[in-house]
Amino acid sequence: MSGFEYRLDLYEFLNANRNKILADGEKVAADVGVPDDLKGCIGLSGANSSYPGTLRRDVLDAIEEAATNMRPVQYYGDQIRRVVKSVYGDDYDAVPTSTCEGALLTTYESLVSPPTMGRGDTYRVRMISPYERHIEHHLSYGRPFPPRYKDVFADRGATAGELGITGRRLENVDIVVVPLEGASYDVHGIKAYSCPLLLGVDADASVEKLRRAAEIHSEFLGAMVSLAYDTPGYGYEAKDADGVPVLQRGLGDIAAEFGVPYVADNAIGIPFIGADPRKLGADVMVYSMDKVAWAPTSGLAIGRADSIVQMRRAMGVHSQRYGTTAVHGKGMTVSLDPGREAMSGQLAALRILRDEPERVTRPVDETYEIIVDEYARVKNSLGEGVRITKSHNFGGVEVNYEDTWANGSFGVPIFSHEDRIAGSNLIDIVMAGAGVIPSGTDDANIFINPGLGTVDESGALIEERMCLAVRGMFSAVALLAEWADKGPG
Repeated sequence: MSGFEYRLDLYEFLNANRNKILADGEKVAADVGVPDDLKGCIGLSGANSSYPGTLRRDVLDAIEEAATNMRPVQYYGDQIRRVVKSVYGDDYDAVPTSTCEGALLTTYESLVSPPTMGRGDTYRVRMISPYERHIEHHLSYGRPFPPRYKDVFADRGATAGELGITGRRLENVDIVVVPLEGASYDVHGIKAYSCPLLLGVDADASVEKLRRAAEIHSEFLGAMVSLAYDTPGYGYEAKDADGVPVLQRGLGDIAAEFGVPYVADNAIGIPFIGADPRKLGADVMVYSMDKVAWAPTSGLAIGRADSIVQMRRAMGVHSQRYGTTAVHGKGMTVSLDPGREAMSGQLAALRILRDEPERVTRPVDETYEIIVDEYARVKNSLGEGVRITKSHNFGGVEVNYEDTWANGSFGVPIFSHEDRIAGSNLIDIVMAGAGVIPSGTDDANIFINPGLGTVDESGALIEERMCLAVRGMFSAVALLAEWADKGPG
């Protein structure tokens, strides 16, 4: 890319020419050729709370059956626990929740947040986490430390509430944010903000940095926290002999060393097929089951039984004082109970993941082949800096173009997470104009998975629809690359 002295100049140029870019986007729409009856009905990913994927017929049947029988809610919760134990063993347990955020809140409230009972002021604890992508989810439950990160969530969905700053922050929990070694946090975007660019993460050096942070904050240490993803764009490319990301295994080891929980947020992840909490050393791993696990809107926490029992008590689903193995009563976070229909659908999805994993992995493999083929069409426009990675944990494929900016050159424009929230991500806008529902395209990283109008009722991939969605994405990226290459002249 040429003609710009600073990144600021590039993004000012793109913003000034927004209308012309959108006019060119109409040509993209014509070239992609999404039929009128499919426009706005197909997308890159069902792994989005705003656009969750469709449910398979067998999951819908399970929900309908549950809605018309006389089984108590406890039955579905206990069956979910039995499925989880059949895979991970009796030392592990599970608790379903209404959402993944509900699972995170329950985890932090029951395992990390200090007690509020007792005389005098309550003490504070600190959770330590790498500075990675999507920290507004798993890190927004406390006050950021050091103070330079106090506004890190200011423009994100974590900051609803009074004056837009209340967010999810627990009153006695602090979050220690640790930048990763080898990562860069360059400022990009029309709504410019630091973008975690994580292809260059040095996992071993980062683990040591996190261990030093644990030592510094040991007096207040309450937990280690991270995502549980496994792709290069999230900084988890380096893996050990068991295929476990070195960074996550290191966090588990640090947590064990200091006697605190390791909480792994695997929202866009699949139980059983993907990241294994036993191998990571995670005390609790949480999932958003409606994203890539093909369940109805619900969350799930899987972890060591001694941790999960505390969460079950907080949810009010563990037992009554007079003695039962499980019951749906009135616990601290009982408002996060998912209900019968969601639990029955989640149970059906978990059984498929355990017994027929190929029904989930096959569409991912087929999507990967489509993406590789479609990339070949635009490779000359985007250059060699695009990395395509398949992940069964992710239930999809990651397309990362961070390396188009290698060696100090200007590459494909990178839009910040704040651009997505503000509606100034031009890749998303062009894609939507072509009739394709965008996925997350922020921080030079694009996630694609089957599910949003691209599968049939059995979950099988509808290849021609996925081809259209992927073609729309690559065409939008190529258009922005072309505009950036024009330069201010």
